[in-house]
Amino acid sequence: MDRPILHQVRAIEIASGIAGPAAGLQLSEAGAEVIRIETPTMTDDAESVLFSVLNRGKQRLALDLDTEAGKTALAGLLTGADVLLHDFTPDQAAAHGLDDASLAALNPQLVVSAIGGWPRKHPLAEAPPRETLVLARLGLLDEQPGHRPGPVFVRMPFAGWLAAWFSAIGVMARLVARRRDGHGGAAHTSLAQAALAPMSMHWSRAERPTPVFAKGLSKDTPIPLHRCADGAWVHVHYSPDKAPWMAEALAAMGPEAAAAENAKYPPSHVAPNFGANKAIMATRPAGDWVRHFWEHDVAAQVAAPFGAIYASAQARANGYVVEIEDRAQGRVRQPGPSYLTQPPPRLRGPLASLEASTPSWASAAPVRAQPVGTPLPPLAGMKVLDLGAYLAGPFATMLLADLGAEVIKVEPPAGDAMRRLERIFAGTQRGKLGVALKLGEAGAQEALEELVRWADVVHHNIRLPAARKLGIDHAALSRINPALVYCHISSYGPEGEQKDWPGFDQLMQAACGWEVECGGQGNPPMWLRFGVGDYLAALSSVFAVLLAHYRRLETGEGQMVASSLLGATLLTAAEAVMLPDGAITPVAQLDAGQTGLSPDHRLYRCSDGWLALAACDAHEQDALARLAGKTAGEREAWFAAQPREQALAALRGAAVPAEPVLESQGAAFLDDPACAAAGLHARYRHAVYGELEQVGAFWDFGDLPLKLDRAPPALGEHSAQVWEGLGLGPAQVAALERQGLTVLMNPSTGIP
Repeated sequence: MDRPILHQVRAIEIASGIAGPAAGLQLSEAGAEVIRIETPTMTDDAESVLFSVLNRGKQRLALDLDTEAGKTALAGLLTGADVLLHDFTPDQAAAHGLDDASLAALNPQLVVSAIGGWPRKHPLAEAPPRETLVLARLGLLDEQPGHRPGPVFVRMPFAGWLAAWFSAIGVMARLVARRRDGHGGAAHTSLAQAALAPMSMHWSRAERPTPVFAKGLSKDTPIPLHRCADGAWVHVHYSPDKAPWMAEALAAMGPEAAAAENAKYPPSHVAPNFGANKAIMATRPAGDWVRHFWEHDVAAQVAAPFGAIYASAQARANGYVVEIEDRAQGRVRQPGPSYLTQPPPRLRGPLASLEASTPSWASAAPVRAQPVGTPLPPLAGMKVLDLGAYLAGPFATMLLADLGAEVIKVEPPAGDAMRRLERIFAGTQRGKLGVALKLGEAGAQEALEELVRWADVVHHNIRLPAARKLGIDHAALSRINPALVYCHISSYGPEGEQKDWPGFDQLMQAACGWEVECGGQGNPPMWLRFGVGDYLAALSSVFAVLLAHYRRLETGEGQMVASSLLGATLLTAAEAVMLPDGAITPVAQLDAGQTGLSPDHRLYRCSDGWLALAACDAHEQDALARLAGKTAGEREAWFAAQPREQALAALRGAAVPAEPVLESQGAAFLDDPACAAAGLHARYRHAVYGELEQVGAFWDFGDLPLKLDRAPPALGEHSAQVWEGLGLGPAQVAALERQGLTVLMNPSTGIP
């Protein structure tokens, strides 16, 4: 069997929580040797289920970095390492000799990914990297709908999981650049940058917005989560009106009664009969509805209890659920790798014992290329053909463009299906050259083949039966270009009964238990608005692409890689595992008021606004108890009696981590000079909108630039440029246009 892709890579991990350890897990299961350093100041619960999953297969080493012996041992490890992952703030890193300059002097080949709460150039860079506080300060707790007015506690730690992927991708991009440039360097990210990724759908501003762009997508849009006759809830994506049971019931209900039911709710852009659907769904059990919908190609999923996904045959068929022999709990089911490459990612065993002795690590490094003069983006020179639509596929290729790849987006002459949601569409398309081409037509084949010959990577999320009809499946395209890295994102994975089924982020949140947990105890399920399944799948696909590209740089061989919404979302269920008897280990539950998980980690209402607390260690919790009382009731009274700034001053004086829960922050974020200075804004001229402002950089590569200078393309904006660059003559382009197979944008109007 071939050795894993990263078999020559050695990584050191010094991080707590989710982001750093999860990034280390991805590197480990891609083949890297990962040594996890555990220090006396870390607050992780080493007995927790989450800890055992995130740190499985790693070597664990106890070091006290405040002693000379610990510093010396770490320096010895870093001398022979390829990668360092850590979550120290800049000042903490400098105090340990782990700032970028010191590390570059120690080992110029070292790739360093620091995962902070905020970017290192932001005024809050020294704040503790605690997700709830970051979300509060950004204003994202106000972006999530709840069962009550005002901001709510977000139960799913989505920023930590996204940051893990951003870190792992940054490391891979820097490893690719190291082969070119001959040295390592920074590949930093943060919880704030990760949390802002989904806001690329919503937080943007245009000089000349169209009415659709200006409207955006309100957080108050009704979500099609419907209670069924057995009390269970089903999430349906898009209209179910054509499914026979629903069509028959709507006909029996009649137009006037249906209109009366619909009038009870705000209009839905996905379900014109939202209210009537809700009333009809209440007449049958949830399982019956879902089976019926699946039989008729309607995407739907029961909002399942947390951990129930471990029993899914579909998840197990794709290796998204694996069995591990846990020392404490026996043979348990837990999340497996969420992507597929060749060679595939591999489990490396359960959580290991903590060692006290430092291993010997030879420092021999592979031969490197000579440094180049002008710093280039990490993926400069990579060529990517984006055939995807909706969100997961296009966001993935946008990230590759951010990292310096040249990306050509192909969409039908009528436009990508997501163009109707203009702000969301624009949030996944920057950095690309936009081409219109009607795939699947004989007259378009020559143009398609030229695009495929040009590309290093083809990426899409079209269902594979449709891809085969269009002639863009892996078999067809690899015949044209055998060295292609071909990446496909599916809904449910490439194997199993559901491999070709439709699916969307919302359904994966439902299946993996997050809708139930985000609703709060005793409440109806609640969809997390941030589209995390799409973003997780996009990120895991980029990681897979970079692994395959890294291997191709050694072997010259292409391959097909795969990711999925289900696999990427299921990984976030690592807070629980399934025990041998089928029971699910407990997880911390959101309270009924959607304010938090405990009196120490929750939102409190002051006299003039909300405040977030994250007292995570014993010292902080004791200080909070002395200041505001021990029980939630005592604390609620203490906070309610004073203005927020006064409460914050008292908390900070007692060294209790807290932040204001800011509200209505979209425009404020884009106006914030501190966010601009930290690279969190991107601005460019758009063919239709004029100056366009969007969420900016997701990484900081130090000496290497990102490429954030090209606006999302208007329909057909670059068709003429691309066809000419590929060698298609004027007569060929004219024939494509005459047959309706391409469109060329009018440069004076921005309209095809």
